[in-house]
Amino acid sequence: MAELRRASCHLSRVKFSLLDERDINLVQQYAFEARLEIDRNGNGAAVYAWCFDINRGRSSGQFVHSMLWERYCGGVAPGWRIIHMNGITVDNRIENLALVPDRPRGQGPPTPVELEAERETRERDRDPATSIYWRAMQQLPADNVESTSTIIRVPLDGIGDLSEDECIYFECRNPPCTRIERELREFSICGRCQTARYCGTSCQQRDWPVHKKSCRERKRFMLGERPPER
Repeated sequence: MAELRRASCHLSRVKFSLLDERDINLVQQYAFEARLEIDRNGNGAAVYAWCFDINRGRSSGQFVHSMLWERYCGGVAPGWRIIHMNGITVDNRIENLALVPDRPRGQGPPTPVELEAERETRERDRDPATSIYWRAMQQLPADNVESTSTIIRVPLDGIGDLSEDECIYFECRNPPCTRIERELREFSICGRCQTARYCGTSCQQRDWPVHKKSCRERKRFMLGERPPER
């Protein structure tokens, strides 16, 4: 990661958190892992970096962005929350973190910081490959960024409460991409294996050199057989 002067911490088999170079030594004190958080306001789900002090155990767990903010900027007062400016919730460079009012979405006019975050997120959505996180992932050895499709089961009803009906959302299979479906069947599916999900054709094309090694054509379904879950 010398080119970007950044560092990455392995969260799980395919999850990485981007840190500033000065923070990479934190891996000696903290254990890092991925944590899924579901937005009860209907804004989908996101994967965050979670950590806990190795000597104190899991009871000391906290979000990596919270730990870093407290380390460099102080505590977070009630009524405020930390956001990731570019919308990538595992990009925990301190310059990508900011404080905004903790309120329901759409309540009150957006602050200048929130407007800038929306602009950066839109820019990243238009061309994900321009983000520092994406470029950092491209520098990792292919063996460390194995592709897979994460299945997220979200038992929430229309108003964000837990429901007995289970909804299934998918994460884009392309490892550098961090997008997760915000609505059912939002992502496209590989027409050959009918298993891999992608947020768009760009990610599908970028992942093909890796995916083709394991992609196996699925037999056509006979009348009465159940099609693949989309």
